[in-house]
Amino acid sequence: MFNQTMFNQKKGKTLQCKMAPATKPALALVVCLALSYGSLPMWAQDQPGQTPAPQTPSQTPDTEKPKQDVPAEAGGPSGNVGPYAIPKKNPEEAPPPPPAVTPKKVEDMPDYSLKVNVPLVNVDVLVTTKDGQFVPGLKKENFRVAEDGVPQAVSKFAVSEAPITAVLLIEYASTNYVFMIQALQASYAFAGSLKKDDWVAVTYYDMQPHILTDFTQDKKAVFGALNQLRIPGFAETNEFDALYDTLDRLDRIEGKKYVILVSSGVDTFSKLTYDKILKKVKDTKDVTIFPVSIGWYLREMCETRGCGGMSHGIASMGIHNIDYLQADNEMKTFASMTGGRAYFPRFQAEFAEIFHDVGDDIRHQYTLAYSPTNTKLDGTYRKLKVQVVAPDGGPLKVKDQKGKDVKIEVVARDGYTAKHTVD
Repeated sequence: MFNQTMFNQKKGKTLQCKMAPATKPALALVVCLALSYGSLPMWAQDQPGQTPAPQTPSQTPDTEKPKQDVPAEAGGPSGNVGPYAIPKKNPEEAPPPPPAVTPKKVEDMPDYSLKVNVPLVNVDVLVTTKDGQFVPGLKKENFRVAEDGVPQAVSKFAVSEAPITAVLLIEYASTNYVFMIQALQASYAFAGSLKKDDWVAVTYYDMQPHILTDFTQDKKAVFGALNQLRIPGFAETNEFDALYDTLDRLDRIEGKKYVILVSSGVDTFSKLTYDKILKKVKDTKDVTIFPVSIGWYLREMCETRGCGGMSHGIASMGIHNIDYLQADNEMKTFASMTGGRAYFPRFQAEFAEIFHDVGDDIRHQYTLAYSPTNTKLDGTYRKLKVQVVAPDGGPLKVKDQKGKDVKIEVVARDGYTAKHTVD
């Protein structure tokens, strides 16, 4: 008889086998081997490089749980951690929206905009008394506008009191010393009437136009430009060419513009004809011309006393009084076509008053706008007629401070050129 002890290294249990009497040694040996065999797989699992034998449920005690193989990528503690729990998705929870994608702006790529051309006609109207005083307080109901005789509905109405944008265009040629002096006197008087926010450019012409200063709000720069004028070398006065060049430059500027034309009105050697400059005046939009004549005193003196013996006189140039009368009519036409007024002073003292009136005319105007009933884009010239009436449609009565009736004058452009389809 002998005792044999085996150890289960995994569970720390001691197994004892007692030998039976000598009569049954073989049976006892088989039983001990069977008991020890059940503990071998547990021990083998702790040995590296060995694969444990499969076990049946009856061979595993109830206190033990089968070990699960956890994938390495799952992370967390190693060993027996139990089954994985995967949370269920809530069907009511919508996935978060993707982040908004902001488009990248391509460098050097210009911004484009869509422009729709609406046929809207703007008309500046000046309403004054006979002596030139502005008539305030008028309403939209006081104005009647007709295009080619067809009444138009005024859609917009405003009283303009904005700063001006003007070009001072001066005739300065060696025709006569008196003409040059009066041109300077008129130009200095205009420069002195400017306000703080006015934009002014200065140009003079003889045989061709010369820009003295571009648009500026500095009155000192305007006076400095006039101080640059010296006795010119040419006696030619190409007014049509100079006016065409000025209108062409102003056509590129948005908004209302004005031309203060200080001139005798005589054109001697222009490449352009009178008909061509008239067409340019018609086609140029938002420009009003205020001609101021020079040389009237000398002209009257020559007409009554003659100009013989006067160096660089009018007669010596082959220009006669009939030429100046024609020039006066041309300047009146420039003014009436654009809604301005022409002035013909005889004395130097009149210049200050003239430009004071011009400033009031420019800064105190009624601006009307309407959509024409004739919507054709045919490039035709359409005549305008503006009337000022009482609210009931009758004639408007204006009284002075003494209660006397005062006649009024309505100044507006004669017409406009409609856009063409290819414009």
